Amino acid sequence: MIRLALSGLAIGLVFALGLACATAALIGLCGGVNPRMDVATHFAPFWMAGALAVTAYALWLAPRDLKVTFMTLGLFGVAAAGGLMAPEYLRPMSAKAPADAPNRLKLIQFNAWEKNAEIEATAKWLTSQGADVLVVEEGSGPLIGRIETLSGYHVTCRNCGVTIFTQVEPEKIPLRAKADRGGFSIAEWRARPPSAEARIRIAGRAVTIVGTHTVWPTYPAWQSLQGRFVADQVGRYDKTLTILTGDFNSTPWSFARRREDRAFGLERRDRALFTWPARLVLDGKVTLPFPFLPIDHVYAGSGWRTVKVRRGPRLGSDHYPVIVTLALKP
Repeated sequence: MIRLALSGLAIGLVFALGLACATAALIGLCGGVNPRMDVATHFAPFWMAGALAVTAYALWLAPRDLKVTFMTLGLFGVAAAGGLMAPEYLRPMSAKAPADAPNRLKLIQFNAWEKNAEIEATAKWLTSQGADVLVVEEGSGPLIGRIETLSGYHVTCRNCGVTIFTQVEPEKIPLRAKADRGGFSIAEWRARPPSAEARIRIAGRAVTIVGTHTVWPTYPAWQSLQGRFVADQVGRYDKTLTILTGDFNSTPWSFARRREDRAFGLERRDRALFTWPARLVLDGKVTLPFPFLPIDHVYAGSGWRTVKVRRGPRLGSDHYPVIVTLALKP
């Protein structure tokens, strides 16, 4: 009786898992027409993992008379979750540049986390990488000051929520470009995301770097508005040499991210690069073996070729840093 009860419980739990994953993935597929449903798309890897587990159960452990039921449920979930994730893995990307390409720029994007208690270790790692540009979100005053002291970087926007550090002194960006509201109302203007801009020269060519930090997808209307602000922001400059990076709090399988990819008019150079979480939000005391959401992104204009994009090590933040090397096209 106990064995039968446990077997029945296992069957019920696996069926519930399969039904939940398939339903969630199906809801995500509706995110293109309903922004609130788009929240489910961000967790597509979970729905895929659950559906694969149900499929494996159907193959090896399910009772013979239930194999077809579980196989159908599992494969439906795999197809639905795969439909969300496949475009990211199949999208074309521009040709890469060799590691020794001339006129390279190394950039590190990092949400340092406002609760980061490892200021010294974080600052030492960031300044030891020899990056030409650091784009840091949620950088505290002590961290910004320590990076500046250790490196001698030039600092742009200390109190903007996003800080850009550059090895070479940045040029001034025309005030009229900064003041342009792009047709937004005053109320909308107040909802813009934290951001910073810096302009430097590489091989005599003006390069504009824009860093930003947008809200969670649980606020779809707000996130959409912030995406419009960012698109307007990068649209003020020659996009050919513009670089946009930051914590966008959205995954590449979401419909919101795909819309913004098109709106920005830049190529996203990361592909399914998982960067969050490095540790749980419970005061950052619990680390995780691997991240499961790719929410930090790097975009660049057509004047750049990608040399390499990779994830950095776990530091004192709940995010991993993103390290990207680009090279100017001849």
